[in-house]
Amino acid sequence: MSQSTVPRRDTEAEAKENPPTAHGVARGAGERPSGGRLGLRVRFRRDRVLLLMTLPAVLLVLLFNYVPILGNVVAFQEYDPYISDNGIVSILHSPWVGLENFQRIFEDSAFWNAVKNTLVLFVLQLVLYFPIPILLALLINSVVRPRVRAISQAVLYLPHFFSWVLVIAVFQQLLGGAGLLSQLLRDHGYDGLSLMTDPDTFKFLVTAQSVWKDAGWGIIVFLAALASVSPDLYEAAAMDGANRWRRMWHVTLPALRPVIALLLVLRVGDALTVGFEQILLQRDAVGPGAAEVLDTFVWWNGVRNQDFGYAAAAGLVKGVISLGLVLIANKVAHLMGEQGVYKK
Repeated sequence: MSQSTVPRRDTEAEAKENPPTAHGVARGAGERPSGGRLGLRVRFRRDRVLLLMTLPAVLLVLLFNYVPILGNVVAFQEYDPYISDNGIVSILHSPWVGLENFQRIFEDSAFWNAVKNTLVLFVLQLVLYFPIPILLALLINSVVRPRVRAISQAVLYLPHFFSWVLVIAVFQQLLGGAGLLSQLLRDHGYDGLSLMTDPDTFKFLVTAQSVWKDAGWGIIVFLAALASVSPDLYEAAAMDGANRWRRMWHVTLPALRPVIALLLVLRVGDALTVGFEQILLQRDAVGPGAAEVLDTFVWWNGVRNQDFGYAAAAGLVKGVISLGLVLIANKVAHLMGEQGVYKK
């Protein structure tokens, strides 16, 4: 029998440096000895292709989402963009006013009116708009024929591609003073009405527009979650005597609960953003008392009134409150046993 030409002393030294793991494979230099977790170098080398693929997206997020955060410094200044053609030079030479802009905000009744309108719109959209994609997804998922299911999904998803200008034009033709509903009432001897200019119904009108335009997007998300439910669960529930409603309650809704929790957390974080373009296009028709929200408040004071420091302070307050709402909603999701936006 042939003998090994490797000295026994060297073999024992290598065995001590790289002892066998639980699977009988020597541990690499970058692998951590405890817990069976790979080291940073090993993970980087293993996932370097994926990291390179995500690098452009990360750079875009940093450039367009995080770098502009530095511009919030103008909230503590009496910012004048006309000092120089260079925005950075204008920031450096604008006088500092400290917390004066924030003090003006909290003393401004128009700001608190915008906060009230924003919160009312958020509650209405959370109660009336958020459950509708779930119900429609359950309804489409119960359709047996694939062709009917595909056509229904396409019809509901189509308005998502419409611009807000087109959506509001459609509602104007239906509910405006010269719209279809008003003409129908006049033909039957009643006075015409214009829901598009009624401040009392404006918040419900905005919610209806959001439902018609964006409910189809939510349907796709929930249908994707329903597609991951194993048919064996429905068969087992049917064999146990569960009817359609009990199968929906005990199988379908628990499968949707993680997605519902995640979207609810994101919706709460987006509570103070209720549709800038949608509100701005209809603001003059009903007046700022009913239509002014935080986004239009910032635009009106910053762009129209050229009070950039004051508008930046209002936007900064909105961002801080939104961040707090996300953290609170995510904590509630953790207490309910769901993952939320991130794990504990």
